[in-house]
Amino acid sequence: MASTETPVCDFGAAAPDFALPGVDGRVWTRDDCRGERGLLVMFICNHCPYVKAVRERIIRDVRELASLGIGAVAIQSNDPTDYPDDSFENMKRVADEYRYPFPYLLDESQAIAKAYGAVCTPDFFGYDADLGLQYRGRLDESRKETAPADARRDLFEAMKQIAETGRGPAAQVPSIGCSIKWRHAA
Repeated sequence: MASTETPVCDFGAAAPDFALPGVDGRVWTRDDCRGERGLLVMFICNHCPYVKAVRERIIRDVRELASLGIGAVAIQSNDPTDYPDDSFENMKRVADEYRYPFPYLLDESQAIAKAYGAVCTPDFFGYDADLGLQYRGRLDESRKETAPADARRDLFEAMKQIAETGRGPAAQVPSIGCSIKWRHAA
């Protein structure tokens, strides 16, 4: 699995809209997911060890961010042909097992991952109330192993700052993870 690092935050870039099927049977749009003070868009999957290392922290942070007016959504864009753990049925199973407090959506065409410029799992995009990008960094210092319990909560602190001020931190540490598993050209 190739490790990939996210690019530097393009402050103010608009959040692309989407309409994607969720594991709950509903089609979700960007505006369905946004909160009063912002939106966290996460590109995750089921099989990636980087995602597995932070899955429970993502859940914790999303729950806490909801009380600050930040909505959240997770999008799975990997091609399940070579990674069956990332199939829609397995997405449903994982979301149910971990009781995801956010919509978990399938980007089967991979068009939304491309529109956002997602490069890895996990890849986090933090938007302000006007859906301008303010954060493109890591959750915390976790990699394939979970960071210590007292590790700085980079994503949470950034999104809290966005909720309170409308601006993300100037200094951001890129997220690192497995590359998006793009479809092979036919």
